[in-house]
Order: sequence, then structure tokens, then C-alpha cells
Amino acid sequence: MQIAQTRLHQILSIQQKTAHKSPPPPFVTSTLQQAAGAQLKFSPEKTMQLAQKLYEAGLITYMRTDSIALSEEFCQSVRKWLQERDPQNLPEQATRHRSTKNAQEAHEAIRPTDVFLPSADLRASLESESFSLYVMIWKRAVASLCRPARLCKTQVITQSGDIQWQARGQVLEFAGYTRYWKDISDDTLLPVLNQGQGLTLKQAGSEKKQTQPPPRYTEPKLVQAMERSGIGRPSTYAPTVRTLKERGYVELKQRKLQVTPLGMQVDEFVAQAVPEIAGTELTAQMEAELDDIAEGQKDWQGYVSEWNRSYWEPALHQAWQNCHREVIPLPPARPHLVSISETRLRPAHWQSQSHSTHWQRRSLRGTLPAVPGAVKYHHSPSKKLAKPYFLKCEAGCEDIVLFYNKAGGKWVQGGKERTKTETVSSKSEYPCPVCGKLLEEYQYQKEGQAKKMLRCSDPTARQQKNHKDAVFFWSRERWWSAKFGELSEKGAKS
Repeated sequence: MQIAQTRLHQILSIQQKTAHKSPPPPFVTSTLQQAAGAQLKFSPEKTMQLAQKLYEAGLITYMRTDSIALSEEFCQSVRKWLQERDPQNLPEQATRHRSTKNAQEAHEAIRPTDVFLPSADLRASLESESFSLYVMIWKRAVASLCRPARLCKTQVITQSGDIQWQARGQVLEFAGYTRYWKDISDDTLLPVLNQGQGLTLKQAGSEKKQTQPPPRYTEPKLVQAMERSGIGRPSTYAPTVRTLKERGYVELKQRKLQVTPLGMQVDEFVAQAVPEIAGTELTAQMEAELDDIAEGQKDWQGYVSEWNRSYWEPALHQAWQNCHREVIPLPPARPHLVSISETRLRPAHWQSQSHSTHWQRRSLRGTLPAVPGAVKYHHSPSKKLAKPYFLKCEAGCEDIVLFYNKAGGKWVQGGKERTKTETVSSKSEYPCPVCGKLLEEYQYQKEGQAKKMLRCSDPTARQQKNHKDAVFFWSRERWWSAKFGELSEKGAKS
């Protein structure tokens, strides 16, 4: 850096070349989910729900496909549209895209059914999210049949002392398909320079970088990874991601998928019991063999029989040996509460109605505190719970419920025997910043800690939307609100 600041810079060479970038292929299921996630912030499940509505309305072709082929009729329709509205973007011959190796090509790519349909009519008849998805599909389909983009790339090499420096820039000379689908970064413009020209350094800086761990998957990136690994098919990408979330194996935080403790336990168990299933190779291999069956190269009866004999039965036997778990029947008078992982991983033949509530397995993770009565596992989508599930006693215990207390790291009892966690203390001397009525003080418990807050004393007014943020919390010996700031003696002040 010191050499760059003290020595004169001189241009050694200037290289310019023209590059062409071909248009991307039209959407298939996986690329549609990825683009909708990146541009519209849609989850794969939501993308498929909206695409289903567009398909049922006759606006797009079938949305579960891995084929990038377009019908000749549609290609001619797009060429006619370009001839009338953008003739410079009309290629001499229709653009052809190379399909992927394992594409089944039972359907066309995802495209609009009528490229000439006025967007003003659709905007009036469709919901905003459906319209945005349709426009994205339309633009990608049209862009796939346009001319390539043309760029002028420049590379400048300078020398300062014994060190050479390089600068790169590019200019988009002809937009081509990027008029409809922009996937080229903003241009880096370089000034007009001549070989041998001297340059004066105005500013220099350095940045130290370290190799970062790979980021967590977003939902679209997970779909992309599944496709590249050969896992799943167009109809299974979104349901797979949804199942991971519904079963509590992963949770979505700031648009990133994070594995839950339950997911880690299940992964640990499967990796120990049936290690082949934990890898991607088995699933990808099965997908390839199922493709061979679909193409008539294999007999499915023989394949299933051989797979069951040579892999599945030995794998189950090995899993049973790897578990080393002993089943012990408990006396009916003292049933115990088993852990969540044990409930979910218990073999099917243990689930008889007469015995399933009176079994306990010895586990390295142990069990939860004993509770009388029959136990049942429940899932809750509520974001207020520390875990996406709770334990409920179904018989002989008057409907006792256990919730996980994150602060205490233990399960606590709720339900009918739960003490009231929120009580009204009294009206305060502070006026409500919205309606002027006195605020009322509330005391409640949160994660085992006593809390206080002020809310409007009028129950009807509290239901109004403008009262949503008129809540003050006691923190650091003061009343404070995220919207109205600190509460003074005369009222709120920002």
C-alpha cells in the first residue's frame, strides 16, 4: 500500500473485448421457486399456491415441470409480439435451450398461455401477489426467446514501482433479453484512458478478509441444493420444505432455516440407526433408478423386491441393533411422561391403544418429570411458545398441560392448574398518548420473570388499531415505549 501511495502509476495495457450473454431458459418448478423467493420474498409453498391459482385460471401452463421446452405455437406468438413491439430484439431464428440431463419433459416449461393478454386487465382481476408472479413468469418466458445481450468489457493494467494493478469495467452496449429479465450487475464505468498515460493516486485502501463459513439455507436456496443433488422432483420441493417446518425440525428466522434441537436429535438418531438414509447419495440413486423404471429400462416389481431384500430389511435389522434401547412396561398406577423424541421415534408396533400410554424407554437423554395419566403429543404453530409443541395429559389428570420454559430450561405446568400470569394492579396517573384516558398498570410473568406494563384503561379503545403501540414497559427504573419513547410525569415524550 505504501508503494501505491508514493510511486507514480503508469498504464501498461488496455484490453477491450465484446462479450455476448445468452438469455436464460424459461422457468421450471425449481427456478420459479428460487426467483420468486429472491425477487418477491415468497416461500416455495406460497409460490406454488399462487402458481396453482394462475394455472386454474388458465393464465399459465402446468407449474410442476422440469422441462424447459416451449411449444412451437408459443415461440411463434412471442416472435410476433417482438416483431410488433421490439423488432431489434427479435433473433433471426428461435432461441433453443439445452435441457438438463434428468428432465422428464412431460410438460412444457412454465409460461403464459397468451403473451398478448393486456396487463391492465389482469391487474384489475388478480390479487397483487398473483399478478406479480404472473408478470415474472411472462418476462422470463419472453426474455428466453430474445437476442443475447452484448457487453464491452475493459481491462486496464497499471504499474507502480514493481507492482502491477488491474482495473476492470463493463458497459452494456445492447440490452437484448435484459430489457425483460435483468441478471447483469450494474455497469462499472472506466474513464477514457491511453496506453502509457500517467495516473495520480487520489485514495488508497486495503481490506483484510477471512474465509467465512457457508451461510444458512434460505428456502429457495434449499430447493436449489436439492435439485443439484438430484433429490426430489418438481412436485416434492415445496412439500419437503413445508414438512421440515411443520414437524419442528427447522424454523425460519430472518428468512434463514435453522435446525431446531428436535431436528438435531432426529438427525443424530437416523445417522446412528440407518446411516445410509442420512446422506443424499441414496435418495439421488433411487431417483435415477425410478427414472429408469419410468423409461421402461427396469421392471418395477423386480426392483422393489430386490431393494427390500438387499437393503431395507438388513437396514431395519441394523437400526434395531444400533439403538440398544430396552422397552420396559410400567405399572398402570404410575404412568410416566416420556420425552418428545421418544414419542416420535417409537416403533409402530408399540402404539397399541391399550399399552402405548404405559411404556417408558431407557434413553441417553432421559425423560421429563413424571405426570399421572395418559400422555399425548401436540403441535402448535403459535410463535409465543418457546418450542413448537407442548405435552398434554389426556386422562386421569384433569387436562394438565406442560409448556417449555426457555429461561429456566425446564417444562412447567399450565392448563387448569396454572396460576394467573397477568393481573390488573391499578390505574396510574399517566394519560394514554392516543385517547387521553388514564393508563392502567398490569403485572405478569414472562419466562419465569415478573414484568410490568402500562396500557389504556379502556378495553374497547385497546382493540383499536391506533392503540396497538400505546404500551409502556418498565425497564431500568422508567416506563418506555418503542413508539412513544420515555414516559414523563406529563405523558409520553419521544
